[in-house]
Amino acid sequence: MTASAKILVVDDTPHNVKLLADLLTVKGYVVVTASSGAQALEKVETEQPDLVLLDVVMPEMSGYEVCRKIRGSRATATLPVVMVTALDPAQERVKGIEAGADDFLSKPISQQELLARVKSLLRIKVLHDELGEWSRTLEQRVEAQVAQLERLERLKRFFSPQLAEMIVSGDADDPLKSHRREITVVFLDLRGFTSFAETSEPEEVMGVLREYHAEMGRLILEHEGTLERFTGDGMMIFFNDPVSVPDAPARAVRMAVAMRQRVDELLVRWRKRGYDLDFGVGVAQGYATIGAIGFEGRLDYGAIGTVTNLAARLCGEAKPGQILISQRVYGAVEDSVDVEELGGLTLRGFSKPVPAFNVLRLRR
Repeated sequence: MTASAKILVVDDTPHNVKLLADLLTVKGYVVVTASSGAQALEKVETEQPDLVLLDVVMPEMSGYEVCRKIRGSRATATLPVVMVTALDPAQERVKGIEAGADDFLSKPISQQELLARVKSLLRIKVLHDELGEWSRTLEQRVEAQVAQLERLERLKRFFSPQLAEMIVSGDADDPLKSHRREITVVFLDLRGFTSFAETSEPEEVMGVLREYHAEMGRLILEHEGTLERFTGDGMMIFFNDPVSVPDAPARAVRMAVAMRQRVDELLVRWRKRGYDLDFGVGVAQGYATIGAIGFEGRLDYGAIGTVTNLAARLCGEAKPGQILISQRVYGAVEDSVDVEELGGLTLRGFSKPVPAFNVLRLRR
């Protein structure tokens, strides 16, 4: 900002205004003028100058009063102001600084000094404007990042942190939009929990749930599953959504086996405390409609379809320690697991017996 800068010259003496205006115009500056304090404030608002040369002694409103009003406005708080006076420089300089002036010139004005001070203050203004623009840009970026973090935290309720970050960054489609996909669903719950909750102190119940949720949650994230919901001792997890994976049934079964092993360790501790609990799992594969379910302000991520009902019924049928898988899941993992064939199970909501298999172990 040099030749294109706009300078406001304020002086109640026309001769002084003309001298300054001519000098600055020759040097390529755009010059606007004012002959009084009130007119100066009006020009500051309408012309938006880059610098003000302000005479101190003027009728009705002194230059110091004008300077204080300029400084009092948020829009012009940093506008460079140079006070110009023929009075005692030492005393007037103090008053000028107190009023908020950036610099001081004594009359008669030296042309070289005037141009040097104008150039210096305009350079500072350019830097200040750039800093202000950078600050505004930073503020906008911070607001955008805060909104992104809020969305990320919302998505982390359902997905692994890595996947939630992919969705927010645009590397994965928005999963909250309703869509249909083949998924592998895992239902699990603690056997005997209802009786335990009815006969135990609330602190004991909450302690068991905290341990259980923490361990199961860690394994869900480790296997990159999507937590659809948990209700007390029950959880529903599915695989192959929102990001497709080629081995959804295998992931689901590996996770279920890891969960059973971890719960077996927890059961040792719980039984020492007198808690009669155990664990069961159901796993099924099929198509479901998936997306956000709920209303504005309270949305959950849900899957609806026969596959979720089948997994839930298998879980309900599972005896303590069993992991029951459907025929389709077994067909996808039969080379990697040892199972016990259970034949056709009569499950509520299914008109025909449903073939089921109990996972004994993973093959090494």
